[in-house]
Parts: sequence; structure tokens; C-alpha cells
Amino acid sequence: GDRFWMDATEVTNRQVAAFVDATGYRTVAERPVDWEQLKQQVPPGTPKPAEESLRPGSLVFTPPDHAVDLREFQQWWKWTAGADWRHPEGPDSSIAERADHPVVHVAYDDAAAFARWAGKRLPTEAEWERAARGGLEGKTFPWGDELSPRGRRMANVWQGRFPSQNLQQDGHAGTAPVGKFAPNGFGLHDVAGNVWEWTADWYRPDTYATAAAIDPKGPADSVDPAEPGVPKRVQRGGSYL
Repeated sequence: GDRFWMDATEVTNRQVAAFVDATGYRTVAERPVDWEQLKQQVPPGTPKPAEESLRPGSLVFTPPDHAVDLREFQQWWKWTAGADWRHPEGPDSSIAERADHPVVHVAYDDAAAFARWAGKRLPTEAEWERAARGGLEGKTFPWGDELSPRGRRMANVWQGRFPSQNLQQDGHAGTAPVGKFAPNGFGLHDVAGNVWEWTADWYRPDTYATAAAIDPKGPADSVDPAEPGVPKRVQRGGSYL
């Protein structure tokens, strides 16, 4: 059918804490890397890395102090042991003051597990797209064509020269508490800006060219020519890293 409900905000640290407290769930970033599983996704003959690099962790946005080639994302993403949803910038960081910020460092499996526990599910990419548009068609942003109408900040996005200069003109150096910016036409917040959001669909670059126009469920499997053999789910929404 073409009717569905969508949460009004991104899932928060407070919500995930309740899920973890109730179930004892450990996110992917908190589990030691399984080399036997990982070596199926890397070129044959790749030597086993040092134990240090198999410790649990995640990628952390680490801005350089100078302009960089924007094709080299390694310039601002740094693998950090001990980074997870409770420790967003690494083991010495905390979410103590960020209960109402969106959860970060969650893999697809984590998002799907939370949704099941909450009696919900992840949206398909088509559902996410329809919800994010808020009833508007053919607009650049969920609220229209102008990034900041009449000077008003509509989303938590980067201001300045990415990734080295962050002007913080909207008052947020990183993520913002959910619901701080105006909702779209359907009452949904942060569909642009703040953090990327998982959808249920596999990623293929040709999906829009081949999928049915009405309520498609997404492709049966994933292909990314840039990284063959690495299955990927679709993330939408734009990220504040």
C-alpha cells in the first residue's frame, strides 16, 4: 500500500539506551572484528592485520587544518578504536549531555534490530524519499529551493569550507538535538542535515533507471562498481559527520 507512518525525528541516544538496557544488545562497533568473516570481503591472500586493528571501533570525523582533495575521504575519516554510540569521538568521549541527539555509529544491523524491538521497521528508500519531500515535488530541499529562506537556518548542515573550516553559523559544531529545526510538510524533522538515516533497501547505482515508479521495494541485491563484493544498504538524508 501507499500509506505508512514515519517517526517524526531521528532515533536518539536516549531511545537506544532504553533498547540496550532492555535487551543487552551490543552494536556492531562494540564487537571485536571477526577476521574469518572480514577476509571474505577483501582480496584473496590479504594478510591478517595486527590484533590492534581488529579491536572494536568506528570511523570518526577528524577535520584537517588545511584544504584537501574532496575525493580523498581518508583525509577526514579516521578509524578510531573504542568509538561507538556511547563514545562518538572515541573512548574518552561521552553522550552524557547528548541524550536527545541522534544516535551515531550504528550499522544497518543495529538500526534494524532497534526497529524490530520498537515494533517498527526501516522504511524502503522510496518511502523515505516520499516522506522527506513533505508533499513537495521537484524542490531542491525538503522545504523549497532556497537553502536559508530569509536568512533562516532550516537544517543542521556544514557552513564554511569543508572539511577544514566549520563556521558553526547555526549554533552546532556537530550533531544537533533532534527537532531543533522546523519540520517539513509532513511534520518530520531533520530529513536533511544532522545524520545519515538507514533505509531497508540494497544499493545499486541503476535502481532509479530500472525500478517501478510506484512504491518500489528496492533491488534484490547490492552492487557498487566502486567496491565490488561489498554489499551496501542505502543511507539517505545528508550527514553532519
